[in-house]
Amino acid sequence: MRATVIHGAGDVRVENVPDPKIQLPTDAVVRVLRTCICGSDLWPYGSMPESETGERIGHEFLGVVDDTGSEISGLQNGDLVLAPFVWADNTCDFCGEGLQTSCRHGGMWGVGDVDGAQAEAVRVPQAQGTLVKLPVGADSELLPSLLTLSDVFSTGHHAAVQAGVGAGSAVTVIGDGAVGLSAVLAAKRLGAEQVLLMGRHTERTNLGREFGATDVVPERGDEGVARARELAGGDGTRTVLECIGTKPALETAFGAVRDGGVVSRVGAPQYAEGPIGFDVFFRNITLTGGVAPARAYIEQLLPDVLESRIQPGRVFDRTAGLDEVPDGYRAMADREALKVLVHP
Repeated sequence: MRATVIHGAGDVRVENVPDPKIQLPTDAVVRVLRTCICGSDLWPYGSMPESETGERIGHEFLGVVDDTGSEISGLQNGDLVLAPFVWADNTCDFCGEGLQTSCRHGGMWGVGDVDGAQAEAVRVPQAQGTLVKLPVGADSELLPSLLTLSDVFSTGHHAAVQAGVGAGSAVTVIGDGAVGLSAVLAAKRLGAEQVLLMGRHTERTNLGREFGATDVVPERGDEGVARARELAGGDGTRTVLECIGTKPALETAFGAVRDGGVVSRVGAPQYAEGPIGFDVFFRNITLTGGVAPARAYIEQLLPDVLESRIQPGRVFDRTAGLDEVPDGYRAMADREALKVLVHP
């Protein structure tokens, strides 16, 4: 079969790899119908050292079950299923707490002998705990929005939940990428009254307004902080959702948050140290967030997608076949595309 393999910075290829097969009785094999390129995939695309053998890549997919191990129940061939971006048994103590990202028997796609998701098919470890059966057909127009529950919309939702966003909240969202726009939609879904979106790419911020942003702040740095605080009455918003992952974005978040407020970060951090010294301590700012346990959220978010009350799939602005994935990476890295949907 064909699969995406990254060999280093800027070097993504579609190669022939062995077909996935059941290795353990808890495995399933899923034929991929939709996958996508994530903003976090751009970090290795921009910085990975050269590798002769390369690494499988991709962590978001939905598809049809083609085979199951002997210990799998509740899933059968032909079922349409969604996989969260981290696989997990969904039965250990951490999973029971809704923290499937810390599953004692789980892991990440594309690591070790586990397949990456940007492929024609994937072997799914711990399939019974990982996969969520979808009550729609393989030709449903909802597939793009359903796919966002694998990662990007669940991540935006996690940012908002961890920050305590609720009815009447005032929220600042930093970043107009797919996660930031998902955070806007998630905050609005949870009842936020004021949502400031910090971003400067007009096509994206226009979508952010349609998702529920009440104001857009295109300025950056100190100027952006001042504008965001002004729009929030001078003190900043009580919740800030940081959806980029850079140190300047975190600094902006601490600048835009109200004293006693919460900064929730879900952008994959590209820094080893952050500005969390005396100023943050003295202002009683809470720092929370982290990697989103998408598996914990999928079933609670699913009804709103199935009923089209929310349409997070609108973050996809380009569709590509598997052979076009390398160009999809280039387009996202060059900001020609917001998020690329892949149809193997």
